[in-house]
Amino acid sequence: MGYETLRDDLHGVAFTTATPFGEGGDRVDREAIGENIRTLAEAGADLFIPCGNTGEYYSLTDDERIGVVEATVDAVPADATVVAGAGGATAEAIEMINAYEDAGADAAMVMYPRHTYVHEEGLIDYYRSIAASTDLGVVVYKRGSLLSERVIEAVAGIENVVAVKYAVNDVTEFSRLAATITDVVWLNGVAERYGPSYALEGAEGLTTGIGNFIPEPVLALYDAIKDGDWERAREIRDLLRPFEDLRAEAVGGPAFGAAKNVPVVKYGMDLRGLTGGPVREPLVELAEEDRERVEKYLERVEREDELLAPA
Repeated sequence: MGYETLRDDLHGVAFTTATPFGEGGDRVDREAIGENIRTLAEAGADLFIPCGNTGEYYSLTDDERIGVVEATVDAVPADATVVAGAGGATAEAIEMINAYEDAGADAAMVMYPRHTYVHEEGLIDYYRSIAASTDLGVVVYKRGSLLSERVIEAVAGIENVVAVKYAVNDVTEFSRLAATITDVVWLNGVAERYGPSYALEGAEGLTTGIGNFIPEPVLALYDAIKDGDWERAREIRDLLRPFEDLRAEAVGGPAFGAAKNVPVVKYGMDLRGLTGGPVREPLVELAEEDRERVEKYLERVEREDELLAPA
C-alpha cells in the first residue's frame, strides 16, 4: 500500500481492538479475535489498530502481539487497513514491525515511550531508526509531554511517517500542532467526548475503544462530523459520553486515573454477544456498581434504533 493511499485510509474511525483472553487470562483467544473483527467489519469498520492500549499492549508478550496481529489480518476484509502497535527497545520494535509486515499489516503505530530518562535527540533517533527499518507506514503515538513539538516536527517529514495519534486532553496544543505540522494525518486519540472539538481544530481521523461493542453509533458520529452536521454530532457524542466519562474515572487515587478504561470496553463487548473476556494484571475487573452503569448506558444506546444500523 502506498503512503498516500494509507494517509487517505486513516481519514476515518480507527478501532483500537481489545484482546480477548481465555478464562483466567492465561492465553490469547485467537478465534475470538477473528469473530470480533468480522462483527466490526459487518458494522462498517475498515480501519483497525490491534495491540494498542485498549488491546492491553503492555500485558502481552512479543509472541502474543504478533499472534494478535496475525489473527486480525486474517479476519479483516481485503480492503481494510491494519495499523499494529509496537514499541520497546529499538531492536525489539524493529523485530516486531518486521513480523507485522510479514503478517500483512499496513502500518505500525509506535507506542508512547515508557523510559525514565529520555532526551529529545534520543527520541528523534529512535523514531528515525524505526522508520528507516521498514517499508510500512509509521504512526507516532503521543500520550504525554515526552513527544514534544520539536520531536514530532523532526519525524513528521520522514516519508513513511504518515500520522500522529494525539491522545492528550490539550486542544490548544493540538490546534497549534495540526496547523503547523501538515506532513501527517492527525488522529484524535481522546475519543468520542472531544470528537467535534478536535475535528474543528484539524483532526482528520478518530480512534475509538467503545466502538468495540457499539461500532454503529461511533461511525455515525464520524459521519456527522465529516458532513458538518454539528447538531447531530453533539447529539451522538452526548449519548456516548457517559461511557467515556466512566472509562476516565480514577481508581485508587489520581495516580491511577482511567483504570476502568479497558474493563468497560470488555464488559460492553460481553453484553453485546462478543468476546471481551477478562483483563490481565495490572488491570482489574469492574466493580458491580460500574457494571450496572455500563448496562444502563448501553440500554440508552440500544433504544436509539437508527444508530444501530450498519454504516
